[in-house]
Amino acid sequence: MTQEKKTEKKKDTNPDHEILADYNGYDYKKIFWEDGKRDYEDLADRIAIRRLLPESMDDFVDIAGGYGRLADEYLGRAKNATIFDYSKTELADAKKTYGDRIKTKQGDIYDLPFKNASFDGLMMIRATHHFKDMRKVIEELYRILKPGGVAVIEIANKKTLPKMFRYWFKKSDINPFEKSQSWLKDLSMYNYHPKYLEEMFKEQGFKTLKVLSVSNFRSGKLKKVFGTKVLGKMEKVAQPVLAPIRFAPSIYYKLEKPAENE
Repeated sequence: MTQEKKTEKKKDTNPDHEILADYNGYDYKKIFWEDGKRDYEDLADRIAIRRLLPESMDDFVDIAGGYGRLADEYLGRAKNATIFDYSKTELADAKKTYGDRIKTKQGDIYDLPFKNASFDGLMMIRATHHFKDMRKVIEELYRILKPGGVAVIEIANKKTLPKMFRYWFKKSDINPFEKSQSWLKDLSMYNYHPKYLEEMFKEQGFKTLKVLSVSNFRSGKLKKVFGTKVLGKMEKVAQPVLAPIRFAPSIYYKLEKPAENE
């Protein structure tokens, strides 16, 4: 009998890779989405995803996909779909809802548990605000994508009109025009200047195919006045129109990993 040699993986001690939000044991669906009355934001995400995701994919992964909030948007497009998340609680909820229709994988965003070139499609929505080391995250996403594959990535935008006004009127010391990430201490999250991440995408090798401005009308007052249905119609028109000025709190990118012969 031979004894297998066990190798212990080194713990990541990089301070930029700390876990900022641990949703284990937290009912994200009920507390944030349902109780938070975020029907409009959910619809805005779906409008963008329908525009950007490829119609047909073999192997797809939803990075930081949680309980599978957006699974209905890709299950009909992908032959094989996986949700990756840090939270075992969220992944268990996804399995309860979708069963064998979807695979789940738990792990670390900075060291994704997938082989190189595993997927021809991926998306990462409402997650960048948890990551300090976005360069490493982008590197990992690029690594697991097949040549010719498409990534749909949403970023939390620091350069929005409300943030500009707060800065101009000295309500905030965060300069929305600086091409860097900003740390929102009261919310324990990061925001990113679009150009800052666009440069990272380009440096990594991604080609930008399309950009959308998403959740353009994220306002409690507007939601009360117009309602989700009307705001959804406005959102559909605004997403491509406002994209050039990167207006909204969420900016969506459709990125392609160039094919090997390009």
